[in-house]
Amino acid sequence: METPNFSYIDQLADGCDDFKNEIIKILKKELPIEFKQYQDYFQHKNLIEAAEVVHKLKHKISILGLQKGYYIAEDFESNLKNNNQILHKDFEEIIKSMLDFVNEL
Repeated sequence: METPNFSYIDQLADGCDDFKNEIIKILKKELPIEFKQYQDYFQHKNLIEAAEVVHKLKHKISILGLQKGYYIAEDFESNLKNNNQILHKDFEEIIKSMLDFVNEL
């Protein structure tokens, strides 16, 4: 499994710690909220709404350097739109690893 990292954020920040810290602050704030929204929609079988949240989260996956995770999220988003729940566990593992990573900071 891939490990979240700051490679992409470091590239964007180009040495600006304030910018990097702001991105991290946003991730720490939004990631748990969006994951909770996803879980609520998924649990209540609102798969189209869950797919919309997955769409938002997949960009955060990319920001934390998880290339394979991004493609899993992309496939999962498409699956949800077709009433297919395959990749749910994989997606949740990715998000949980991201939550652990940002909460350790």
